[in-house]
Amino acid sequence: MKQSIRYVATSDQVNLAWTGIGRGMPLVKAATWLTHLQYDLESPIWAHWIRFFGEHFHYVRHDERGCGMSGWKVEGLALPQWVDDLECVVEAAGIDRPFALLGISQGAATAIMYAVRHPERVSHLILYGGYAVGGNKSDNPARREMYQAVMEVVRLGWGSDNPAFRQLFTSRFAPQGTQAQLDWFNELCRRTTSVENASALLAARGDIDVREYLPRVRTPTLVLHASHDQVAPLSQGKLLAARIPGAAFVELDSHNHVLLEHEPAWQQFQQAVLEFTGQQAPVEGAIADTLTARERLLLGLLCEGHNNARIAWRLGIAEKTVRNHFSNLYRKLGVRSRAEAIVLAQRQR
Repeated sequence: MKQSIRYVATSDQVNLAWTGIGRGMPLVKAATWLTHLQYDLESPIWAHWIRFFGEHFHYVRHDERGCGMSGWKVEGLALPQWVDDLECVVEAAGIDRPFALLGISQGAATAIMYAVRHPERVSHLILYGGYAVGGNKSDNPARREMYQAVMEVVRLGWGSDNPAFRQLFTSRFAPQGTQAQLDWFNELCRRTTSVENASALLAARGDIDVREYLPRVRTPTLVLHASHDQVAPLSQGKLLAARIPGAAFVELDSHNHVLLEHEPAWQQFQQAVLEFTGQQAPVEGAIADTLTARERLLLGLLCEGHNNARIAWRLGIAEKTVRNHFSNLYRKLGVRSRAEAIVLAQRQR
């Protein structure tokens, strides 16, 4: 995956680092904890997320203020600034049509507020592991106490050479991760932001409360949530789905706040996102099990009657690339032509 890092200055003169990879339907990710545009490409935690979205969408993401490759010496580390920053990145990316908006964890609140502010710009709202109410605002005393304990550990030990402080924080994000994955995440924390920013960001996340905005969302919405998430309780995902009009809800069988590549929940997540955004046509039966997600999408578009030029436009790739994809697909299916591929697919339905 190749990317070009770019910068855009906000109205209060914070330099935000952003990038876009892939072609096709635009999908923008609201910033979340913790990212680094360069290191994430080789991350055992985030690389498969970037690869998936980059293969199916024009995927735009940025490091939030105070983190990663964006400016660290900043003020205003709170939800209003996160929404303003998202607006700034969308404009810098030059997206000229409605786009899908992804909100992960605290990014869900940012995405919700953006969708309410700009309903004409967002075609699909995807919320994973999100919450409407932060730990400091929770009605659950146990959740409030745990959040305040984590904040204190971060304040005392974030910059320490002893990773035990940070691991108490990071292990909640991927409790089923390997030691190598947790070691990488621990190191990312130290390299991605300062102790001062980490404390301020965590406090701001704890103070989130967007419940009043949920009934005002008018964008088609998909809410996905891990069943045993230790960072954002499942009840918060259900709250989002219940109060956003018409929202669909998918519960994923996982303990991880950040889904790992090997787990079945990650495959379920991908399938749900592709179907929700119309990037995967409904090819079913035994034939579907032998194909990749991209091949199923191509075969589905073929069955809908689209020609190569139309498919190339829809996916944002060259027509020659479409022809090459179909040549490989025909060989895999054991057919010689478009017509034979369509007949085979229809027989499997």
